Amino acid sequence: MKKLRQLLIFGLCLLTTVTLLSACTSHPKSAASSRVTITFWHGMTGPRKTALNKMIRDFNQSQSKYKVIGHSQGNSTALQQKITAAAKSKTLPTIAQTAYTNTPDYVKGGFVTSFDPYINKTELSDIYPAFLQSSKYQGKYYAMPFSKSVRVLFYNQDLLKQEGLSLPKTWMGIQKLGPQLKAKGITTIAFDQSYDAELDGLVRQSGASFFPRPNNKVNIASKRALAATHIIWDMLQNGTAVTAGTDGYGSTKFLAGKTLFYSGSSAGISTMLASTPKGIHWRTAPLPSYQGKRATTISGSDIVMFKSASTAQRKGGAAFVKFLLNKKQTIYWAEKTGYVPLVKSAQMDKGYQQYLAKNPTAKAAEQSLSFGFQDSAFLGYNQARLAMLKAISEMTANHVTPEKALPALQTQMEQIVKSAQ
Repeated sequence: MKKLRQLLIFGLCLLTTVTLLSACTSHPKSAASSRVTITFWHGMTGPRKTALNKMIRDFNQSQSKYKVIGHSQGNSTALQQKITAAAKSKTLPTIAQTAYTNTPDYVKGGFVTSFDPYINKTELSDIYPAFLQSSKYQGKYYAMPFSKSVRVLFYNQDLLKQEGLSLPKTWMGIQKLGPQLKAKGITTIAFDQSYDAELDGLVRQSGASFFPRPNNKVNIASKRALAATHIIWDMLQNGTAVTAGTDGYGSTKFLAGKTLFYSGSSAGISTMLASTPKGIHWRTAPLPSYQGKRATTISGSDIVMFKSASTAQRKGGAAFVKFLLNKKQTIYWAEKTGYVPLVKSAQMDKGYQQYLAKNPTAKAAEQSLSFGFQDSAFLGYNQARLAMLKAISEMTANHVTPEKALPALQTQMEQIVKSAQ
């Protein structure tokens, strides 16, 4: 009997020990499961997806309240289709990557919410004004900047030296080189399939605008806009400039050594470096000025937050966005992807300056941020942009004059803006 009692006591102690160990080992799992899950839809693939996944992991490891789960939707087109479908089926994520110009449509649809209650203005003071201005709609920050690039001028160092030329500082300077280079079988400049970004910047430098700005009327057909448009249109007509056509990007002709200049996106620099044939040497510079003014278009995407998210998820989504916007993360993102840093303090960062010294082709994009701009977002923007692209196509493919194309486009723009109100 005494031996039986000893066995029972031993068994009870063993059971108690196992229970305590089980409780101790299950505690971390319980803590992890208490995190608020933040779902993030994006359109990044390849090396950019890899870089973003690292930033997500770093955020998750930096705190214990939230867990961000990223979902790549393949590309931006598929992503926007998924957002539209999810809005209808009420299966939206917490946050998603999108073009800031989609914000007015999302606000009208009633499925996005503002970041204002979750981000203080002081936390935005380091961000470049051009990024913040476009993120604001109806006085609220319905979007936060994420991945941004600018248009820059690529130039062939070998051709420039061969012809004994210096880098032109103005669009007129580029235009004047045309006849001299054409006589030697060299095209002055290549554009992508459409030169809408360059034309948008030129018209902005003239004092006009392709798209209506807040409290301003459409003024595409003004004398100033027509004169700016003729800079590119005239070069295309006399064969000193060329568009990419079926190549898609003007970099193809540029890297083949057929053009002295190429105007393209800074986000394509890494791809161009990997595709440059032996014997071709090129660098980048900010786009030239026009009539003493400088302007370059900023492209890219922002992050929006959806109303269907809980308050806790919204706080977590905002915390993640603030993490992406801190100096360290935005510099990492710029170095790994070719996008530009989103904050001004990056310019003063010793590490980033060392990166630029080792990667001189990235300097022009960083130098262009002070005069970069984004078009104002408004209801009907996407229709207006399609109308703009069609007008440019008519001027390019069918040789329609700016004097005919721009007044017709202005009429369309006015109708689009009026019908969207």
